[in-house]
Amino acid sequence: MKLKFNELKNLIIKSAYDKKAEDIQFFDVKEKSDYTDGVIICHGTGDLHVKAIAENIIAMAKENKIQVISKEGMQNLTWVLIDFVDIVVHVFNEETRKYYKLEKLWNVSAKNKENIEKENVEKKDT
Repeated sequence: MKLKFNELKNLIIKSAYDKKAEDIQFFDVKEKSDYTDGVIICHGTGDLHVKAIAENIIAMAKENKIQVISKEGMQNLTWVLIDFVDIVVHVFNEETRKYYKLEKLWNVSAKNKENIEKENVEKKDT
């Protein structure tokens, strides 16, 4: 079943929310990425929580006949990636999310790019 972009986004966010995913964020990356149009990032409080969130998103896709192109990380549950092509979903455990800070990657814009690059250089120097 081919859903409109916003319908798919909303179904994914609802599926994560239904399993009490924390700090759910969506990034429109059409202008920043050539492999996807949107990124959803959220986290769970532990391995079982991460698994429940990811499995609920995958179950929603099956119920709605939405193709999941790829899913990675279901074995270690520190970072699960679910690829719907138009939207890529990252379900982290809290520690891994804090370490990788993907939000900073997708928040880069002309206005804040210099500040983020400066922060990264300062961290490397210390």
